[in-house]
Amino acid sequence: MAGSGGEHVVGTRARLAALLTDASTSALGVAGGGVAGVYLRSGTPGLLRLAVLCGLPGPLFRPWWRLHVGRPFPVADAYRLGVRVVLANAAETVRRYPQFAAGLPFPLGSVHIPVPGGSEPLGVLTVLRPAETDTPAGELDQELLARIAEGLGAELLALAAGDASAIVWDAEPLGVRPPSSRPVRAGVGRFSWDPETRAVHADDCLHGLLGLRPGEFAGTDTALADAVAPLDAGRILAALRETAAGKPPGAPLSLRAPDGTPRLLDLWPATEESGGRVGGVVFDPGPGAAADGAADLLPQGVFCLDRLGLVVYVNEAAVRLTGRERDLLLGRPLWEALPWLTGPPYDDHLRGALLAADPVHFHAQRPAGAGGEPGGGDWLAVSAHPGADLLTCTLVPASRMETPVGPVSEAQPPKSPPDHSMTPLYRPIALAIALTDAVTARQVSAVVVQELLPAFGGRRLAIYVLQDRHLYLAWETGFPQGFLAPFEGTGLDAHLPGVECLTTGRPLFFESMQQMAAAYPGMPLDADEGARAFLPMIASGRPVGSCILGFDGRRSFSTEERTVLTALAGLIAHAMERAQRYDSEAALARGLQQALLPHRLSAHPRVETAGRYLPGTQGMDVGGDWYDVVEAGDGIALVIGDVQGHGVQAAATMGQLRSAVRAFALGDRPPDEVMSGTNRLLIDLDPGQFASCCYLRLDPATGRAVVARAGHPPPLLRCPDGSTRVLDLPGGVVLGVDPHARYPVAGLLLEPDAILALYTDGLVERPGADIDDGITALRLALGRAGAAAGQRGGRSLAGVADRLTATARLATDRPDDVALLLAARRSARPSGP
Repeated sequence: MAGSGGEHVVGTRARLAALLTDASTSALGVAGGGVAGVYLRSGTPGLLRLAVLCGLPGPLFRPWWRLHVGRPFPVADAYRLGVRVVLANAAETVRRYPQFAAGLPFPLGSVHIPVPGGSEPLGVLTVLRPAETDTPAGELDQELLARIAEGLGAELLALAAGDASAIVWDAEPLGVRPPSSRPVRAGVGRFSWDPETRAVHADDCLHGLLGLRPGEFAGTDTALADAVAPLDAGRILAALRETAAGKPPGAPLSLRAPDGTPRLLDLWPATEESGGRVGGVVFDPGPGAAADGAADLLPQGVFCLDRLGLVVYVNEAAVRLTGRERDLLLGRPLWEALPWLTGPPYDDHLRGALLAADPVHFHAQRPAGAGGEPGGGDWLAVSAHPGADLLTCTLVPASRMETPVGPVSEAQPPKSPPDHSMTPLYRPIALAIALTDAVTARQVSAVVVQELLPAFGGRRLAIYVLQDRHLYLAWETGFPQGFLAPFEGTGLDAHLPGVECLTTGRPLFFESMQQMAAAYPGMPLDADEGARAFLPMIASGRPVGSCILGFDGRRSFSTEERTVLTALAGLIAHAMERAQRYDSEAALARGLQQALLPHRLSAHPRVETAGRYLPGTQGMDVGGDWYDVVEAGDGIALVIGDVQGHGVQAAATMGQLRSAVRAFALGDRPPDEVMSGTNRLLIDLDPGQFASCCYLRLDPATGRAVVARAGHPPPLLRCPDGSTRVLDLPGGVVLGVDPHARYPVAGLLLEPDAILALYTDGLVERPGADIDDGITALRLALGRAGAAAGQRGGRSLAGVADRLTATARLATDRPDDVALLLAARRSARPSGP
């Protein structure tokens, strides 16, 4: 039984791999792209993981392997909002998603299609494609891409039937080679063989070379021999056994593929490092073998990478220049074969060549002793020339003048190896991008800690902001507790470096604490050693504050570092200034919202109501949620709604919608007319926003109610017997989208002492979690809260409302605001004698 379960898991994963492969390669062809992939939900709530990548080596896309659904990236928006995100070119990408554009600063367009799967997407199908110039984005066949995503979603749901974890992805992405645009010039695949179990582990390249789809290879030595050269299967098996016995063939075996083309098989004995497994390489020269032979004669080093990053060709000059034997290069990923040619900034160069399809030229230093040979440490001029299927790289000693290397004009190597640990020239870009999402002083400071300190090896940070000609601490980290307290509220006439750098506009750098003590005698110091940098934060000529960086040990500051740090301080100043404006806007929005929310609810002797509102705690902490109770003829109307977005605009739109609904309700209009009229009003106002709403008209005498919904979560009902249920009522689309939308009306009966709950999605929705699970949790909490209220003998709904919002009230990371409206119809009091 255990074996059967294991085989089922393996079969399921193989089927999943095949589905992802088919979807990505199909999307690549439809969109005319160069790279395609599929993101799936992971085991971590709110986190998407790249499950398959077609057309680009996985390590070159590593920064985007994991994406949180709340981040400002097109994949996250496509998943979270369930909409297509189509970016025609780099300009549109920069405008809408600056962080994504900064990581891939190439002339690209992209398409991101949610993979449907019920209440929320299962993932996102994404394609990077050439930027559109003359061709408008509308001509992209989005519908065909959507059908591919829908087909994948249906297959995934079928695969996950009875086991949702089957389509959860927590591993590295599968690498898929895109369909070749022409005959492949050469193919190399690697494998290992366990003599004891006879199991064969083949890499993806070998699967492709042998024409095997994921899951089709049985994984045995017999299956390998039959796939490589069925007429020579006996020779292959014999060679494997002899190699395991320590007698490998003296030269690669010359074999014939099933179609008669030549193939080579090279084997080497097992070692302790290989875990006792025999290693092997299958080489298929292909129709370009003669050309490869000619490349072997070139004085330049030449090697080729396929779209998975595997070395598929290397000439003799490249073997010599890299200091690596051919069998340590062929069939291996570049990151394993030549690790010194990977990582920043080399990954950026290779990514640019593959995505932008333009040659790149740069210098790289081969470390001393690379490959185990003496010497090394030489500089090489590298050129990477992209092709449809291969990336061809050339290597030339940087000191050689007689061999042309294209635009690489620097014949002599750099004076010193580049310092990739700091790369300060890139920090202004990275920090500026990260600061675009920071809207409060605290968030700005947190970004500085994450982006600035690691880049320069800093350990301490203090940010002071200027208010009324005094400096006040906005953020600190790394300083001894209480050390900065005496400096709080320092005036601009104080003889202190943090003040003088701001008043003069010039940064101050001290290589040690002794140097600073000599310049400012008597100033309190927090350590005996350590460098300090005092940076003025000035935005558009206006002083904003000071930024102080501290280092544990002595250090000097190069001219480049001083320039970059000063520029970074300017970026921080602009962000802090924006944060101060945000605080003012937030205060205005809070005041506007408090003025628009009802201070008291309309009362009726037979109906008790209770409402609660909690603002979000992330970003602009006011939004467009509202609730209301309005007299409607001889009954009352219960209303709850949610305007998309946050800030002054959302609060203002909420106020307009609340007024409109009240006007319709006071005229005792039917619920469907209320929704339709409010929908048309929102479209006419054209605020660029939409809203959800639920409107219920209740007759207190009979308990009969009629309801209309516009894209709003379903109400909950706690019956007098203590049971709870979700009122799955029909509804229409959200307000503000379709001027001809219709809103069906449903009826329900509110029994005496039953509790009706209307709420917004902020109370039940969490990033990465299913909203249905949140609604279920709220339904159960309503049952418990109602029971507790009944046990206390009270009839007030206030306690129930407080219990239902208690968890949300305590949360410090609430992404959305919360509104809750409860209503209960009370039994008629018996008449007196």
